[in-house]
This record gives sequence, structure tokens and C-alpha cells, in this order.
Amino acid sequence: MGIQRNVRYSQYPFIRHIAAGLILCLLLPCLLLAFGDHQAFAEWVTVESPYPVRELQTLYINPATIRREANLVEVWQLTDYRWMQGGPKATPRFLSTTTHKQFECTDKRLRLLAYTEFSHRMAAGDASNGYVDKDKWLPVEADSINEALWNILCKQQ
Repeated sequence: MGIQRNVRYSQYPFIRHIAAGLILCLLLPCLLLAFGDHQAFAEWVTVESPYPVRELQTLYINPATIRREANLVEVWQLTDYRWMQGGPKATPRFLSTTTHKQFECTDKRLRLLAYTEFSHRMAAGDASNGYVDKDKWLPVEADSINEALWNILCKQQ
């Protein structure tokens, strides 16, 4: 009997490869969930703002990324666009962006810490990191997305 079993597997060596492939296909999604990129599986929450950008884009933040230190607050923002952004020649086209922002609550200003464009919605697809000048502080402009974020993050203190 033992010889017959060995003969069967030697006649059909691809069975081992098929079995290994099936196991990998079943385990791969679990491994991606366990060790995947934090942004791809983040708990994004919609930011409701009265500003007229709702028809063009949806703004999200990840509350788990909010970090407070004195009058500074950091957060990750996801902007999901309704239409493809970027020019056909100047920059790769993208449907969503993630931005790591830091707000200084008392002086009502912010700076960008990281910026990434994605080819698909909800921070999926090909990623392209943008240039960020971390030393440049910008004022929070009235009636802007940044003011909506400042109101959420800084008025809670």
C-alpha cells in the first residue's frame, strides 16, 4: 500500500503544488489583514462640513491617529475625490489622497507632515508620495476644510 501511495504522488506531482496554492490563497487575506498597511484598513470617519466641497470630494479622518501634545494636534486625513484629479502630463492622476497634518490650536495654523496620492478611491491602488515642507506653517483659512478640521480637533481641548 505504501508503495502505491508513493507511485500515485510521483505520477501526479502537481497535486502538491495545487494544495500549496490553495493553502496560500486561503491564508493570504488573513495575513494582509494582520500585517497590512494601517491606512488601507483604517477606520475612516466622514467629516461633515458646511463647506461646498461635498459634491467634489468626501473628507475623512482616522480618530485613532489623533495625537495631542499641549496645543499641537496631529491627525491623518483621507480625501476621496468623485472624479480623477491631476493633469495628464504634469502629475500622475489620482482618486484619493492621505495627508498627515499637525494643527497648532492657539495660533490657528497647520503644517503638512506627509502627503500621498492614490490611483484608486479610499487610499487604494498605486501610491505616490508628494513633497512636503514640514517647516512651513500655513494659516487656517476661514470657510475651508482645514477650518472644519481645526474646529473638530482644537475646540475639543
